[in-house]
Amino acid sequence: MIVVSNTSPLTNLAAIGQFNLLQRLYSQITIAEGVWVEMNAFGKRWPGSLEVEKARWIKRHEVTNLSLIEALRRDLDKGESESIALALEMKADLVLLDDKEGRHAAKRLGLEVLGVVGVLLLARSRNEIDQVKPHLDALRQRAGFYLSDVLYHAALEQAKEI
Repeated sequence: MIVVSNTSPLTNLAAIGQFNLLQRLYSQITIAEGVWVEMNAFGKRWPGSLEVEKARWIKRHEVTNLSLIEALRRDLDKGESESIALALEMKADLVLLDDKEGRHAAKRLGLEVLGVVGVLLLARSRNEIDQVKPHLDALRQRAGFYLSDVLYHAALEQAKEI
């Protein structure tokens, strides 16, 4: 399975101590160079940057379709644009994205999309984690991840935790 990830799933899962869920679920992930740049922006190491650097199961890849990146950059940031372009180039089975506009753009281009909440739900369904709720709470409280009440409750319902 070919999986491409944007920055947000990596940084947010790292922030809540669940970075290795990605390896257990997908065994290998590819990121665009733009994602790596975002993870190390402003001379700061954001959550997940050390994990990505050390993870042999994460491969960095340069995107070649610069015109697509340029077109996507009208509405999306560098990481999202490069992640979508890379997913298309690699004919990825899945792209991990959280940003609403990025998810819409990826779906319009025919990509299968999953965000960090979807990753947690998948991990729960495969018994990689016992509950989703503590991780959703950690996303909100520790990672500063915006999670609407509607999505929070829908995720808990899907996990059969309410």
